[in-house]
Amino acid sequence: MNSARQVRARLLGDPADDFRLTRRTAGRLAWLGWAGPLFFMLVGGFMRFWHVGAPHKLVFDETYYVKQGWSMVLYWFEMKNDQVLQDASQVDQHFTANDPFIYGTEGDFVVHPPVGKWLIGWGEVPFGILNSFGWRFAVALAGTISIFMLGRIARRLFRSDLLGTVAAALLAFEGHHFVHSRTGLLDIFVMFFGLAAFGALLIDRDRAREVLAGKVGDRARAATSWLGPWLGWRPWRWLAGIMLGLSAGVKWSGLYFLVFFGVLTVLWDVGARRAAGVRGWTVGAVVKDGPYAFVQLVATAVVTYVASWTGWILSKGGSFRTWAQNNPDTTHAWLPDWWRSLWAYHQQMYASTQAINSPHPYQTNPWSWLIQGRPTSFFYEGPKKGADGCLVDQCSKAITSIGTLSIWWGATLAIFVLLFMWALRRDWWAGAILCGLFAGYLPWFFLGNRTIYSFYEVAFVPWVVLACVYVLGLVIGGRESSLTRRRVGYGVMGGFVLLTMGLFAFFHPIYVADVIPLSQWQARMWFPSWV
Repeated sequence: MNSARQVRARLLGDPADDFRLTRRTAGRLAWLGWAGPLFFMLVGGFMRFWHVGAPHKLVFDETYYVKQGWSMVLYWFEMKNDQVLQDASQVDQHFTANDPFIYGTEGDFVVHPPVGKWLIGWGEVPFGILNSFGWRFAVALAGTISIFMLGRIARRLFRSDLLGTVAAALLAFEGHHFVHSRTGLLDIFVMFFGLAAFGALLIDRDRAREVLAGKVGDRARAATSWLGPWLGWRPWRWLAGIMLGLSAGVKWSGLYFLVFFGVLTVLWDVGARRAAGVRGWTVGAVVKDGPYAFVQLVATAVVTYVASWTGWILSKGGSFRTWAQNNPDTTHAWLPDWWRSLWAYHQQMYASTQAINSPHPYQTNPWSWLIQGRPTSFFYEGPKKGADGCLVDQCSKAITSIGTLSIWWGATLAIFVLLFMWALRRDWWAGAILCGLFAGYLPWFFLGNRTIYSFYEVAFVPWVVLACVYVLGLVIGGRESSLTRRRVGYGVMGGFVLLTMGLFAFFHPIYVADVIPLSQWQARMWFPSWV
């Protein structure tokens, strides 16, 4: 007969696992599990919201998404710009001057779904388009909340209040995350909803194992059905499905999180049934958990994604909205017109994304992303003496999406440690982190024929941070480690966090468009490929 305590230990782990502090220390620092991430969320949020409206200019691709967000509020879909203003290249100037009549009379064809633009638009509503604070309110809020989210996720993943706090601190001072939290682009929302889904699946993993332990822990192995018990309706996995649908509803790159996380949660179920001693643990997971997981994640994500198009569906002026009426089809006449039109729209969106291959000075190859080979310049001006507070002959005013190098270079090395621990030690922590990182990163290697940029990596920056935190945890060791090792480990961890903060402070002027002498800007361009 299985001991209930033994089964529970196999499923839920030793309460004092490798990354957990000693019981005495854990008791003193338990408050860190909430207070630490909350503190760094407040610090990171202050930095992200402080003067977030500067510059009062549409930066980089804000020229699309900020205006489209306001169009969503006014019309429920993206409107084309007024053709007269477009021909005169005056659309942005009129928009920043609070001119609401910048739109024409036709729906605009776009290649990204509506969720991110809805969020930007809702952020603009309380402030109006004259206030550039409103343009970036939604991204700043998403970036701020995600700091706390990652801290709590790391706390649950590693079972360590300290490591959860360190994860929140590192994300608060990560350059890509910071710049995207202050620029009205879409990628921060892909990250936000993907991270939320990951957190929900982690909670689901723990809850499902608790249910399984309760159902099989006090039974003889032969008394448990060959496939094992059903694990309940699992609300957190339903929530993960909604979050994954919203991530894909921002950009289609969010679909990769759905694929990778869907496989991950089923593998977790396989491992749980095996640890519980279920005889048919593989078949049981596939038969009892797999179909239900598919409905919870894939079906829910699809429904959520389609629902995000509600504004376009209920209106009549959006691009392709009347396609079905203009292209009658007797074979599929039973399908609603809006569905056929939406499908045709998506076919054209897909074709258009495949054709995005025009050369751009900041396009990059994904091989260089982790080492920050070619950061993307979002904004640059070179004011002369007397302009914008410039006190020397030539100044610079820049916004450049450069990741904090300690984190990205550290994560580049950490990946090899993660691969070793996952492949040879079957460490599920390492596998979970790699899953999130690969979901956001690997697919871009198959899109090398397209014009792509390194700033897309903000979508997987939480798992880059977790990779660093994982290795820091290994350096500290578990409760069996010597006091000397722990002291050295804490010193290394503290030094790494301080180095991250120092690098962030050094590059801060070119994150927020401060006016600095040209020589200081050049001092921050460490490599020729950064210019």
